[in-house]
Amino acid sequence: MLAAKFVSRSSFRHSWTRFASTAAAAAAAAATTPAASYKLVVIGGGAGGLAVSSTLARALGKNEVAVIEPSPVHYQQPLFTFVGGGLKDFSETHRPTADVVSPDARLIQQAAAEIDPEASTVTLADGSKVAYDFLVVATGIELNFAGIKGLEDAIGKDGVASNYSPKYVQNTYDFLQNTTKGNALFTMPATPIKCAGAPQKIAYLADEIFREKGVRSNVAINYYTGLGKIFAVDKYASAMNAVAKDRDVNVNLFHDLVEVDGPAKKATFKLLGDGPRAGESITVPYDFLHVTPPMKPLDFIKNSPIANAAGYVDVNQFTLQHNKYSNIYSLGDCSSLPTSKTAAAAAAQSQVLKHNLLNQIRGSDVPAAEYNGYTSCPLVTGKHKLVLAEFSGYTGTPQETFFFNQAKEHAFSYWLTADVLPAVYWNSMLKGTWAGPAPIRKLTNPTNIN
Repeated sequence: MLAAKFVSRSSFRHSWTRFASTAAAAAAAAATTPAASYKLVVIGGGAGGLAVSSTLARALGKNEVAVIEPSPVHYQQPLFTFVGGGLKDFSETHRPTADVVSPDARLIQQAAAEIDPEASTVTLADGSKVAYDFLVVATGIELNFAGIKGLEDAIGKDGVASNYSPKYVQNTYDFLQNTTKGNALFTMPATPIKCAGAPQKIAYLADEIFREKGVRSNVAINYYTGLGKIFAVDKYASAMNAVAKDRDVNVNLFHDLVEVDGPAKKATFKLLGDGPRAGESITVPYDFLHVTPPMKPLDFIKNSPIANAAGYVDVNQFTLQHNKYSNIYSLGDCSSLPTSKTAAAAAAQSQVLKHNLLNQIRGSDVPAAEYNGYTSCPLVTGKHKLVLAEFSGYTGTPQETFFFNQAKEHAFSYWLTADVLPAVYWNSMLKGTWAGPAPIRKLTNPTNIN
């Protein structure tokens, strides 16, 4: 395994800014002035958006598909946990957006500001409009650091980090290396988030780091979640409770982080649920604090006619077609699909969406493909240990790809997640040729042992 090379916070911020600026210049050069209209517009150049746009651009022909994406840099976010835990180098997590968008598609390097589904137009940040025949919304969701009082001032210094942000992910390992005593806190918000297993993964990696440094007996590890379970699916919840107990990680349910006092190094949690202390707050001192920020839909979607009451794109959970506007589809984190928000889910969703959208464009009356809620959450528990959770978010039923019990920590599952899937991501998923392990499962787990 490639050892991560970590730099000082100031040096990292300088290099990250320089990389982003270089990528922005390259993307600006690659992007062209948008045409007045496209057969298909995809808002979002993340994993789901690119999986769809790459396939549709090949099918519909050059420059019939436009991708609206403001970020000059594309991140493979599942790798952030490995970077924060000192197992991967940050350089492996990103590439310029212009390099990963299909050459057959037009890249519009701007933010979308408004969607008018009646006029079938998207207004860009500069005020110009892009018309579409069909629209796919794949924007992801927004990290809301401002949703926790004091966090914006505290993050990135004095032991406060977050694997969810490319700006702060390397701070995690840096701060863990410098933690030799006291309290190490790891938080999970009560809001929907992407990769819901990541908040606890870093706690187990921290345990391993402290043990290797010989300071574990001096550091208390506390995991605080705003939810009522350590994991949504019972099979994996049992496994993770066992892992937490074995690693001496203290799990605190219904504790939602609401304030960080950086100078005093204190974190305040609100007690949720319906217990006798619900609504009260407790304040805990910390020496290290890993924060998973609350997350929310982007405002321009939340305020648009295509959103449901919670602010997510309102689509049919099986076909991924909008419930009101038949020429609009959505997938991934910004959609209303009631399953865990992961890249694995987006891969499976992309196959269903592409099938249904292409048939609609071509006027075919073949039956619609249906998404069954499949998602996966690889739960890293150590350098070569991982619980590979695969399940339907709709039913809570495991959908495991392999014949062994994936709720057990396994070196194979770790190798698959750390080394194989990143290559699949860059070389297949973003090019629209990976739709998840369902075809493989017929060979590797034909009797559906779960």
